[in-house]
Amino acid sequence: MDIQNIIKNLHPLEIKVLLKYTEKDELSSEKLQKELGYKEGHANQAFSWLGGKELLNVERRIPHTFYEITDLGRNFAENGTPEEKIIAYVKDNGAKTLPEIAVGTGLEQRDVGSAFGPLSKDGVLKMNAEKKAEYTGAQTPARITLAREILKKAAGAENGQLESASLSEAEKNAIASYAKKRGAADSAFKIIERETVIYKFTPAIGEVVEALKKAGITGNEIGELTPKMLETGDWKKGTFRGYNIAIPPARIIPGRTNPYVQFLEHVKDKLCSLGFEEYDGPLVETEFWNGDALFMPQFHAARDIHDVYRIKNPTHAKSIEEPWLSNVAETHKNGGNTGSRGWNYDFDHEFTRRLVLRSQGTVLSAHQLHKAKVPGKYFGIARCFRYDKVDATHLSDFYQTEGIIAGNDVNLRTLLGMLEMFAKEVAGATEVKYVPGYFPFTEPSVEVHIKHPVLGWFELGGAGIFRPEVTKAQGLDCPVLAWGMGIDRMALMALGLNDLRELFSEDIEEVRLRKAKF
Repeated sequence: MDIQNIIKNLHPLEIKVLLKYTEKDELSSEKLQKELGYKEGHANQAFSWLGGKELLNVERRIPHTFYEITDLGRNFAENGTPEEKIIAYVKDNGAKTLPEIAVGTGLEQRDVGSAFGPLSKDGVLKMNAEKKAEYTGAQTPARITLAREILKKAAGAENGQLESASLSEAEKNAIASYAKKRGAADSAFKIIERETVIYKFTPAIGEVVEALKKAGITGNEIGELTPKMLETGDWKKGTFRGYNIAIPPARIIPGRTNPYVQFLEHVKDKLCSLGFEEYDGPLVETEFWNGDALFMPQFHAARDIHDVYRIKNPTHAKSIEEPWLSNVAETHKNGGNTGSRGWNYDFDHEFTRRLVLRSQGTVLSAHQLHKAKVPGKYFGIARCFRYDKVDATHLSDFYQTEGIIAGNDVNLRTLLGMLEMFAKEVAGATEVKYVPGYFPFTEPSVEVHIKHPVLGWFELGGAGIFRPEVTKAQGLDCPVLAWGMGIDRMALMALGLNDLRELFSEDIEEVRLRKAKF
């Protein structure tokens, strides 16, 4: 054993332990905290380092179980347990059904049901011929009284914990029904399992301690020279720890914006520089703005539950803004004042209020139409949600960049030129092509495809000219160009990636190495 090399690499935390204790002493984290003033982390670190130098071994491990009172348990201690509340309520109010007991005590029906079984078994309550729980006159079971005492005891403890070893068997049995291992929200106690690790020195410490004393090392050596020491001259009174100048410096990682966030900001900057105004909207939308206002029939396949995510609570909005609701409903029914025949069905005013997660960025344009200036250019970056099988080019939630251009002189050529510029300048595509498409809200409609060097051709998004049924119902009587493109897919090109899932990687090192190309 190279004693001098070991001494040179000892930390003050280790040195103080070596000089304080002998080979006969049993050491634990609690002992070091109490006698050396260490924090728990410092004690464990000292044991880890000494063990790595083969100066310390684990002697044994002592398991401990603690019951820690939860907020629910404190409520029980103060206001009574569910069993106590149920007994008191039935005793004072006579026979009641279980739902009536739940209302009267303020408990959940499931809690009343769970408590009634044991109380019935104890003979305190019974179910009469009218299916009502009634009080039998029997005394409150000892287990309930004992549980209440334990709850009060734990609530008054400094850390809210009771060690299992300090409880009698009767107390352990009483507390068992109130405790869960992971401390669920509906349990009065959380079970915590710990262990005390006992360490002992190896015979090798004799030489090490002797060498430390001979070198005059105490563990109180100065490890950091401060301005105050220089000012007062205290640095002259002490000795300094040795420094290993060969140790590499700590890795310093400068903070920077996530590359995908940089790309999103780049897209915004690009569009703003082209004179577009940004719009935004909520993630939760009504079926009205998500589809009806876009002249998408209410029986359209995309409205199926397997495509759009519905909101569980609340399920419907209270109302829809007028006159847009009436205008859109009339347009669906018979075309309204748009010159169209509409979809020829009775518009469902209940369905249109149903709440869903925004499934397409075009909903932002629907909101903007009745507020748009002519001429005017607008864009938004919308997070959308749509049921889909996740793969390299599909995610179940994704970002779209959505935009409209309103003006009396715009046409399809204007739109195609805009899309080509966008695909090349923003997505970094070198090859762009258009194919005919269908969308209920645009005519004509096109799909934009770009070529990825690895994934090949894939759809970037859809575009077209809004139908009069969409614009006139919103009070706008001029051509409106519209597009919605998958900004996640554009990011693949811009960041040189091959899989959409890489945009949301959990590997922080991979994200740090990724560099934006703009």
